[in-house]
Amino acid sequence: MGTHQPIATPEKNGAVWLAGEASGDFIASLVLPEVERRMDGAPQYGVGGARMRAAGFHAWHDISELSVRGYVEVLSHLPRLLRLRSELVQSFANSNPRVFVGVDAPDFNLDIEAKLRRRGVPIVHFVSPAIWAWRPERIHKIRTAVDHMLLVFPFEQEIYKRAGIPATYVGHPLASVIPMEPDTVGARADFGLNEDSLPVVTVLPGSRIDEVKGCAPAFFGAVEKLLHRYGDMHVLIPAADERARENIIFLAGQYARLAQRMIVRVGTSHRMMEAADAVLVASGTAALEAALYKKPMVVGYKMPAVTGMIMQKKGLVRHVSLPNILLGENVVPEFLQYFCEADQISWALEQALADETNRANLVERFTMLHESLKADTANLAAEAITAIAARKPAGF
Repeated sequence: MGTHQPIATPEKNGAVWLAGEASGDFIASLVLPEVERRMDGAPQYGVGGARMRAAGFHAWHDISELSVRGYVEVLSHLPRLLRLRSELVQSFANSNPRVFVGVDAPDFNLDIEAKLRRRGVPIVHFVSPAIWAWRPERIHKIRTAVDHMLLVFPFEQEIYKRAGIPATYVGHPLASVIPMEPDTVGARADFGLNEDSLPVVTVLPGSRIDEVKGCAPAFFGAVEKLLHRYGDMHVLIPAADERARENIIFLAGQYARLAQRMIVRVGTSHRMMEAADAVLVASGTAALEAALYKKPMVVGYKMPAVTGMIMQKKGLVRHVSLPNILLGENVVPEFLQYFCEADQISWALEQALADETNRANLVERFTMLHESLKADTANLAAEAITAIAARKPAGF
């Protein structure tokens, strides 16, 4: 990503935010306007993405500078990340913030939060690390780094209560944004797909470029095989940004039928999911989004072998996708690591398109899940954040 220049800090005495990924950018963008209103227009600044900037955020750095996945992959970026983290701690502290809000990205945020908290900055972390799924020992680090945790899943409340860490369940922001009944016809019209009755498959191979590269052979290969068997269908592929779009077009261009049938656009992931008959998705927040849109899906994920082995050893749950974890059973198929192969995914995706009984069952289960996660997230989160900010005397 290149070297970092010292950060100019024109904004002061407001709320500092640090969102590390596209999902964090989205979540923060829903809440920060209400925080700004409750803080009488105090500046909202730090590290964020396009959605946060559109909500009036002053971005000192873009989230793309933090987008690295996995243990092994981080090593090659470690000097840059450590340098950036050190710069951010100093710059954030110099801006005399009333509160720091770390959104997700725990591997990067928790260290910054601990350092800022020692300097007297009140700390809120939004979206708990999945300590219930893997690396439960992180609860001790959270205790030293965070004044208040904002939770997006109801079952997490008991974990934090037992640990003695103040926390508030605020609902999942996506549950308030995504409609209870998807507008599939309207979404298809956005992409010019109402001219025929061909099936629509939406493919989400990840938000980061290294994720896309890891999942592309299995995902794009599966769709290519399905196109050969099915005859014809529409394929929608959202991209996180223009660079990701170019990368997707290059990788998918190696599959002749897919290259002819795909529509690749930036910033349209929700609408593309809404338009789908079935979704092929990399494990992560996008799988929950697909569930909230009530779509049959296939989940796949492939990362470098060493990283996969480390994560497997530290895992606590049988499933990795949020729909399966939250519902406590295997409602959507998962193909991970060595099993994330084009042949298996292709057959599972065909089943997702064809099985109407399973589709009806998923709609029922996903509707119940949606209702359980819905709350007035923006107000609940803003109330908690500003209450923590109020603990610090003005001008301190």
